[in-house]
Amino acid sequence: MNLLSGSTNILQGFYELSGVEVGQHFYWKIGGFQVHGQVLITSWVVIAILLGSAALAVRKPQTIPTGVQNFFEYVLEFIRDVSQTQIGEEYGPWVPFIGTMFLFIFVSNWSGALLPWKIIQLPHGELAAPTNDINTTVALALLTSVAYFYAGLTKKGLAYFGKYIQPTPILLPINILEDFTKPLSLSFRLFGNILADELVVVVLVSLVPLVVPIPVMFLGLFTSGIQALIFATLAAAYIGESMEGHH
Repeated sequence: MNLLSGSTNILQGFYELSGVEVGQHFYWKIGGFQVHGQVLITSWVVIAILLGSAALAVRKPQTIPTGVQNFFEYVLEFIRDVSQTQIGEEYGPWVPFIGTMFLFIFVSNWSGALLPWKIIQLPHGELAAPTNDINTTVALALLTSVAYFYAGLTKKGLAYFGKYIQPTPILLPINILEDFTKPLSLSFRLFGNILADELVVVVLVSLVPLVVPIPVMFLGLFTSGIQALIFATLAAAYIGESMEGHH
């Protein structure tokens, strides 16, 4: 009962995370739900950038890649290497998922540093990177959880749940709790780093608007890329762990 109560409290905590606000927000009413409109707007921009880049990459494929095609093939090879390293021999079907996670987070993070979102005026609130909102990062983390549960159940069937009593049944509560803490840590790590980076840049621009913010912005670009890589690597590692059954 204590374990069930603890799990319920954690799920309630995830629900309450959707109410976390930093600054003002622009809300849309969709049915009986209230959603962050600015997150959808910036997410659509990121998706449009990714789809446009993909269309550009495959428009005129060549046997010997050059230019844009060469760059995107390098990115694909990088994602395949990350997936293979973390998942193992059965990495192939998971490359699209890991690649989508990495590219969406990477472009979202960089959009917060490179695109002048603040110029666009909204009735309420302001635009920012999609990953600057806890709802986005929690959604990405929950998708990762669904993915590694699916991977484990597909590979092992109901025997997958045997991992909760390994190496000893005494660890059952801790092993169950681990499945709740994984998405929690993924979402807060990404949200916290991106939010902190944008707040530092905004504060420095307001205090010293000319030279000082530039090195910080370049550092932000670097850390944004690292955060995307960390998220994708951990997602692949969790999937590989569920398929292999080791910790």
